[in-house]
Amino acid sequence: MFKKLDKLILKAFFWPFIATFFITLFVFMMQILWKYIDDLVGKGLDFVTLIEFLVYASATLVTLAMPISILLSSIMTFGKLGENFELVAIKSSGISLLRFMRPLFFVSVLFSGVAFLFANYIAPVANLKFAVIYHDIYEKSPAFDLKDGVFYNGFKGFSIKVGKKEKDKSTLKDVLIYEQDYGLQDNTIISEKGKMTVSNDKKFLEFLLQNGNRYEEKVAANSSKTEFINLGFKEYNKLFDLSQLNLQKTSDSLFMNNIRMKTMRQLNEDLDSLKKLPDVAYRQTKLQLATYIDFEKPSGIKHEDSSKKVFAITNTKAKAFNDLIPDSLQPVVYDQALNNVNNAKNIVAIAASDAQTRKGDTIQHKIEWHKKLSLSVACLILFFIGAPIGSIIRKGGLGLPLVTALIFFMAFYLLNIFGEKFTKDSVLPPIVGMWLPVIVLSPVGFFLTYKAMHDSQLFNKEFYFRLLKKMRSLRTVLPK
Repeated sequence: MFKKLDKLILKAFFWPFIATFFITLFVFMMQILWKYIDDLVGKGLDFVTLIEFLVYASATLVTLAMPISILLSSIMTFGKLGENFELVAIKSSGISLLRFMRPLFFVSVLFSGVAFLFANYIAPVANLKFAVIYHDIYEKSPAFDLKDGVFYNGFKGFSIKVGKKEKDKSTLKDVLIYEQDYGLQDNTIISEKGKMTVSNDKKFLEFLLQNGNRYEEKVAANSSKTEFINLGFKEYNKLFDLSQLNLQKTSDSLFMNNIRMKTMRQLNEDLDSLKKLPDVAYRQTKLQLATYIDFEKPSGIKHEDSSKKVFAITNTKAKAFNDLIPDSLQPVVYDQALNNVNNAKNIVAIAASDAQTRKGDTIQHKIEWHKKLSLSVACLILFFIGAPIGSIIRKGGLGLPLVTALIFFMAFYLLNIFGEKFTKDSVLPPIVGMWLPVIVLSPVGFFLTYKAMHDSQLFNKEFYFRLLKKMRSLRTVLPK
């Protein structure tokens, strides 16, 4: 049963959490928008496409926004209660800090579970949709915007420039069209004026050109000579396919094999497959090398020392390997031996490269597997940092709590980046690298909780002023 105290704490925590969560998500989303702004501008994207892009991008950031929201909101909640002396009244009634933190602890556990479910089931789908829509936007041609004196390259294989576009937006003067037919030369159309219209079915852009020339240069078959054609015209009709300017829909299957689009179960299946690959690669490499390094035992040779075998075959005493080979065969033997060595070296190099690639794939899969869990557990760790700090500093609002939260979140974020980097470079195993923020910040959370339970003055400036005054007085008392 929830008591009035629990309801008070949950009510004080709810609105700061909602506000900080959406503010954090908005900041991260603006960072994504700023990152991809060059790919979005000038493409003529509709409002629905932009909303889909931002929604899928923000969905991938929920697992990162959740920990900082819990950290900041817990600092604000306990800081405001301490600032209003509600925390002092509660402690004076005999209620411990741990009891006071209990309802928010259960809420943090719930949010950790939600973060895990989101990272494991929703984030992979969002990553897949984001990759598809970003690929479509990136491949889309720029929106049709024909400006005076500027080449427009939105239509594949063509470059268009007009000297002047009249106020009616359809009458053109001094039209120049370069047509690339994937040969050695370009075809060129020059016209004094023209009119630009859209076909009735809205599928083609039509240029009705007047008083101009078409220049074409062709290479004669089986010859280096070129043929130049100059065609004058009074009227010339040129069509451009407008479907090139539309957003093309790519199939989701193009990106389904990316590890960021997989759940933990799918990652485990991939890891099991990667474990079996070294045995298959070893047998394949051994079979390939057998052609070059597996020597058959000559008939009639007993189990003796290798030198005795040579003497048994040749019945002669040889001082060097060259003495065993006739002079006429030595170049052939040397070339064959060199080819065998090079082939064997290439096989080993390819096998080593494949082994390194498999190792990297295994590490990447383990990184994604541990990341889904570590970011969820981080919600609990940051709660045990935020709640004690709020009860110690006893300041609400967005001033000191925000600064304190940013310091600890930056520590968490940098540890997460460093851990992932060290894991990719094989400096740390995945289970250590991806859990590095939790490993480092867990003792900090327990320490701050202990200090808050004993009413520590860890963040009280008066405490440090008194400590500094005592140190100065002690220095004057000690003999020089």
